[in-house]
Amino acid sequence: GEVLRGDRIVNTPFQVSMNVEKKCEVLCNLPNKAVTLTVEQSKLMAERIREDYYVHLIADNLPVATRLEFYSNREEEEKKKEKDVQFEHGYRLGFMDGNKFYLHNHLSFILYYHREDVEENQEPTYRVVRFEVIPQSIKLEDLKADEKSMCTLPEATGSAPQEIDPSKENQLLFTYSVHWEESDIKWASRWDTYLTMSDVQIHWFSIINSVVVVFFLSGILSMIIIRTLRKDIANYNKEDDIEDTMEESGWKLVHGDVFRPPQYPMILSSLLGSGIQLFCMILIVIFVAMLGMLSPSSRGALMTTACFLFMFMGVFGGFFAGRLYRTLKGHRWKKGAFCTATLYPGVVFGICFVLNCFIWGKHSSGAVPFPTMVALLCMWFGISLPLVYLGYYFGFRKQPYDNPVRTNQIPRQIPEQRWYMNKFVGILMAGILPFGAMFIELFFIFS
Repeated sequence: GEVLRGDRIVNTPFQVSMNVEKKCEVLCNLPNKAVTLTVEQSKLMAERIREDYYVHLIADNLPVATRLEFYSNREEEEKKKEKDVQFEHGYRLGFMDGNKFYLHNHLSFILYYHREDVEENQEPTYRVVRFEVIPQSIKLEDLKADEKSMCTLPEATGSAPQEIDPSKENQLLFTYSVHWEESDIKWASRWDTYLTMSDVQIHWFSIINSVVVVFFLSGILSMIIIRTLRKDIANYNKEDDIEDTMEESGWKLVHGDVFRPPQYPMILSSLLGSGIQLFCMILIVIFVAMLGMLSPSSRGALMTTACFLFMFMGVFGGFFAGRLYRTLKGHRWKKGAFCTATLYPGVVFGICFVLNCFIWGKHSSGAVPFPTMVALLCMWFGISLPLVYLGYYFGFRKQPYDNPVRTNQIPRQIPEQRWYMNKFVGILMAGILPFGAMFIELFFIFS
């Protein structure tokens, strides 16, 4: 899951020891030689700063966060000086002032630790419970580095920031300092600040509103249809001679053609199977996440769980697809099972592969490496395919679904239709309402 998300964890040259303070230390090109960025590197760096790139670091499995403080109410600023504190993941690579680019080349790490309670004569145990950073931009001349890789930070008022000029080579020093503070936060609740970090308002009212509207509409429609149909179906199934005398009009004319098997029963049952496979997967993932088993500290756990569950839910997908295929009078069950196992995942895999080629071309870490793709293929053909076949076999052997009314031998002639009765227009019109209702809410939930 981590690889699919594009998370690659590598070691950085920062040296941090437990409860050991560092005032200011040079990071690379020890002891005190400046780093030279070539014109090309400077250009890239300036471009990344313009594009608001963030740097993410991890210490003891805690992601780094930048503390943002601001006054919530501007009017009463004199009366109460309480600041709102928010955190954002990572720290900004640099900042822009006018048309100039400045790089954050000094990092002040603040690590909070919790002292565990132990017996008297034992040494205390420390646990890291928060990891913050204050990025600064300090000019090369102002960072006075000596032969021992130590440096002195200038006074806050008089220092100039480190500019990156994209048109020429740049000389700079990367430095860092480490500060430890004791904290009351326990190890178990050290993730709480990260989980309440986002300031995105979830629009609960509109989510509930649209869900209620969707359920209400579908509920009313199904009530009307069921009540009408129940009476009609009872009439149709009584005796044959009544059918000739009954004067039918409107949609009742087609009652004998509704359950005729469609043109491509195999594709229909395959799509239904894939839908059930996805539905079971999402249901279990949401349930497991609700119980709090997919902790954010294990990055990529959600993705891994979803992938494996999709593979194993092939049994249910195959079972229902097989049963529907039998009901639609299909008889090539092996081909149907293969179609169910490969149609939907094949389309998704193909699209992802093409997109991945573009990401590869950009040399991005977000690209899925080739071995991972091979592993996914092995899972697909080694786990999912056999399970779909197994489910399909049992589903196909089971009694087909009963149709509520008999199907006529001869299909009814369909008269010439108006333009708005076109298949395409019908699909669009029927799909736009639920899509609109759901899309907005899912958008809010995901953000």
